[in-house]
Amino acid sequence: MSLEAQYDPDNIFAKIIRGDIPSVKLFETDAVLAFMDVFPQSEGHCLVIHKQATATNLFDVDADVLATLMAAVQKLARAVRDGLSPDGIRIAQFNGAPAGQTVYHLHFHIIPVYEGRALGAHASGGPADAESLEKVAAKIRAAL
Repeated sequence: MSLEAQYDPDNIFAKIIRGDIPSVKLFETDAVLAFMDVFPQSEGHCLVIHKQATATNLFDVDADVLATLMAAVQKLARAVRDGLSPDGIRIAQFNGAPAGQTVYHLHFHIIPVYEGRALGAHASGGPADAESLEKVAAKIRAAL
């Protein structure tokens, strides 16, 4: 998809927001939802999305929505840091298929990095099981 893609209200994140697809939630407000990535690149990989915005990428989003998202990204990154004690944290956001975007609903990745452990490839491999994700999510939630 190009950078000018139209928002699809049936994308997987829209379905998660509506409750059509389950997710392992970390926190939720009226505006944002944070949840575990089902295809984690590392232990604790999670996502932050806006619940009302229909932006497909960074270029579509209003500045006030972006500010709300970034505050949630910072909050979640701190909880990942405090709950999982990684050696570093990567914050990622992709725009367009050539850049690696696979879901066309603006979202931010929080990816813990651990020395000596390679990151998995983005959006590849099999999905993690909900029980494993829930164990890690509990540590993150406890740090919120």
